[in-house]
Amino acid sequence: MLTNEKLKVIQDLIATSTKEEIIWLNGYLAGLLAQNGEQAENNTPPKPQVGKITIAYGTETGNSKKIATDFASKAKKNGINAKIVSLDQYRLDDLQKEEYFFTVISTQGEGEPPAAAKKFYDHIHKNGFKLQKLKYGVLALGDTAYPLFCKAGEDVDAQLQVLGGERIASLQKCDTDYETEAVKWFSEILQKLDGTPAQRIITTPVTKKHIGKKIYTGKVLTNINLNDRGSNKQTHHIEIAADDLDYQPGDSIGIVPENHVEIVQAIIDLTNTNQNKLLPYRNEELRVVDFLTKKLNIIHLPERVVKKYATIIQQEIPETKISLLDLLKIYPVRDAAQFEEVISILEPITPRLYSISSSLQSHEGEVHITVAQDTFTINDELKHGLCSGFLSHLHHNDSIEFYVHKNTQFKLPAPDKDIIMIGPGTGIAPFRSFLAERDATGAKGKNWLFFGEQHFTSDFLYQTEIQNWIQTDVLTRVNVAFSRDTKEKIYVQHKMLKHAEELFDWVNNGAYLYVCGAKEPMSVDVENTLLKIIKEVGKKNDLEASDYLNELKEAGRYLKDVY
Repeated sequence: MLTNEKLKVIQDLIATSTKEEIIWLNGYLAGLLAQNGEQAENNTPPKPQVGKITIAYGTETGNSKKIATDFASKAKKNGINAKIVSLDQYRLDDLQKEEYFFTVISTQGEGEPPAAAKKFYDHIHKNGFKLQKLKYGVLALGDTAYPLFCKAGEDVDAQLQVLGGERIASLQKCDTDYETEAVKWFSEILQKLDGTPAQRIITTPVTKKHIGKKIYTGKVLTNINLNDRGSNKQTHHIEIAADDLDYQPGDSIGIVPENHVEIVQAIIDLTNTNQNKLLPYRNEELRVVDFLTKKLNIIHLPERVVKKYATIIQQEIPETKISLLDLLKIYPVRDAAQFEEVISILEPITPRLYSISSSLQSHEGEVHITVAQDTFTINDELKHGLCSGFLSHLHHNDSIEFYVHKNTQFKLPAPDKDIIMIGPGTGIAPFRSFLAERDATGAKGKNWLFFGEQHFTSDFLYQTEIQNWIQTDVLTRVNVAFSRDTKEKIYVQHKMLKHAEELFDWVNNGAYLYVCGAKEPMSVDVENTLLKIIKEVGKKNDLEASDYLNELKEAGRYLKDVY
């Protein structure tokens, strides 16, 4: 609708114009309308050239799933139908039918794929088929602190090409701070898929970019053995103070242990090496003794390192895992110069992750961990795990370096939601963090803890705190199982069955389930028990029970942190 002023101008123009001028004006306006319509049509985003893609993820902690979900959302906003699937649920026969396939996969342990991706990983390495129509891209997640950084992703990327796939996006390897690189990688893929300029791509802006891990230097405040006299175990509660701490319940800290001084000295003496000689290391120089003490793995050399060692000393050595000291004793180096070659092939000490057992809301400026000392016997000689032994011998005011390892999946729900925590042994660590957080913040949700160990009198970890949380109504319910106190061994899964009806009622009414501790057999037994409860109390058949549990997983209401 025109304003009165504009309408009067047009009326005056028409009143003073001839018939021919009015006809010309009519044509002129029609031309303008047509031109504007064409421009509007040209500005309409074209349909993407690719209509459908598959995004598959293989994850251990949930990061790959989070990234894949974000990718699928971006693809759909750009008009591309994106199917998202976990690799453990992916139908392997579908791979030969795929045209556009993108996978996000993490690396575990010694360069291995996560358990959820193992079936897919093995399938593509059988080499019994071709993928002639496949166009693909791989985003690999890893941790640069580990020697075989992103190895599982590298393997998948290379093997898909061997099978005839066309790589349309270069392999992207991401460290623990992956957000910026992951978003950029998939944005470039979207540009290739829909053939539109960069400004057309819909992406979520990254507000901050992390550069490497933040290394904290902390001071040990407390290091106490939680087990009482007569226990078969030694579990240390360690409190560390550090500045500018940033973590949430459910996160872990990564610690690089130091090698034993006695072993390092024995290696130096055996090889006649000058322990103070400086050798290059990244952007600095370190003494040989510092290399062997703080940087390099000398305890359990993997077979790939032993193979390189054999090449250096030019001897046949059987494929085996062995310590550097034993290797030097059996197959000695020629001299100190040759030992320096050996130093160059040694891999860095891998960090060990420990679940945080504190809350910044309750323990300001501190981070706590719960460490079970690992013991084992070799040739009738008692040995201790490198990191657990290192940590158990820390004293008050000792300095220690660590970094925070975020776990975006193993997190508390909204304060009003109920939670069930199943954590035998040191699996209780994150649940101490959960309860301290909920206590400090006044969360209204109910909390139910299942805890198990060997003996009530000597192995009830954090007993006093648990009792206090019961008395103050922070803990709604606690069920404990001490396997060596009864004739028949009783574990947490037996306690779950004993309270099956109430447990199912909690879950069915929206409670979140958490499991932490040993992957095998504990977490497997717990999951099988959950399925049994769902079937019997929920009155479901095998398929329905499995679907019910999968729905809990997909909804983020059944979460595991197992090792």
